[in-house]
Order: sequence, then C-alpha cells, then structure tokens
Amino acid sequence: MNIRKNMISLSLLALFTVSFSQPSFAATTPFTDIGQSGAKDKILSLQQQGVIKGVDDSKFAPNETITAAQGIQLMVNAFDLSLAAVTFVKAPQATDYFSKADNDAWYAESLIIAAVNGLELPNDLDPNAEWTREQFIHQLMKVMETKGNLPMIKLVPVEIKDDHDLTVDYQGSIQRALARDIIELDKENKLHPQKPVTREEAAEMIYNALAYLKSHKPLN
Repeated sequence: MNIRKNMISLSLLALFTVSFSQPSFAATTPFTDIGQSGAKDKILSLQQQGVIKGVDDSKFAPNETITAAQGIQLMVNAFDLSLAAVTFVKAPQATDYFSKADNDAWYAESLIIAAVNGLELPNDLDPNAEWTREQFIHQLMKVMETKGNLPMIKLVPVEIKDDHDLTVDYQGSIQRALARDIIELDKENKLHPQKPVTREEAAEMIYNALAYLKSHKPLN
C-alpha cells in the first residue's frame, strides 16, 4: 500500500474543505462588506483567483482578526505550497511538527505543508492564537522569498517610529517587506507590530507579495 499517495489524496480532499477562514469553497459572489475598504480591489482580485474566500458566500469580514492557523492556510493557498516533492516514511501528523496542534483539526494538513516547505514556525505554535502584524509579515516574507528564490537586497533601513515594539528577530523581514512595497507604515511612520493582523490587512499583503513575484520573477 502506498501510504504517501493515500495520504496526499486525503490531503487534497481536506484542502478543498477549508480556506482562509474555513468558508465554502464554492463562493463566487463578490463580497458585499468591503465597500469602504481601501484594499477592495485587491481583495476582489484574490477572490476571483481563488486565493481567498469569505466567511460565507458574500461576506469577507475585513476587520476580523486571524489566527495562526488561518494565516498559514492563506499562505499555503496563495503560494501553492504542497507535499508533492516530499517523500515520507510514514504519513506525517501535525503534532510531529507542532506540539499544540490537533491532528483532527481543519488546519492539520496546512501546518504539515507549511512545516515541510520551510516556514520558520516555532514548535510550540498555538494554531488558535491570534497572529500579530509582525508575525504575519515575517512568515509572509520567508515563504515569498523562498518560493520566488529572491536574491538578497541591499537595505537602507526605514525609520519605524514604534520599532521599540518590534521583535528583534523580525526586524530584517519587516525592513525587506518595506523595501519591496509589501507593506507600508501609517502616516506617523508606525507599523503597530503587536496589533493583531486583520483579514483585510493579510489579504492586501498577500496581494502585494504575489504581485511583486509576478513582476520580478515567476513562481517556481
């Protein structure tokens, strides 16, 4: 019996049942609650590409925050990460990589995919914890740079007024995100790194990252 093939078949089935916030995969109606969003066009573009889904067929809930599991699922979808190039001795479980994961949860397969595709996620990751802006940006830059095989860039650090709130290990990723126009600071040159990231913010960053890769180097 080919364990890996069976496992991947089940994986694909699972991925069709979850999304950014576990909504219906068949949602195609443009979202009706993003009229005031500055990222409206980007959100709709991602919806049309099948990268993101709403909380139901017509609602995106742009101001809702996202969990680590939802953020990881979004990146797996957006960058087309998979297990296709990986051979396992036995079918993996999410708890092989993350001690706080639930192997029967909707996110389990996404966590496995993220782990084997090089996302720098801690072993004690809490899938249900809210992700902060800096956490999302850091992981997004890692997967974007790996997927796009992007070269190193010479940085001229941008002044961030609230850099005292930044986690030291994330500073490089934040500066690269600014340099590549994946993110921008607010009018006061603040990032608000510890603020929970919203669905709207996450979608806009994903759009910007995919647009950057498209204009600089095709996805592998």
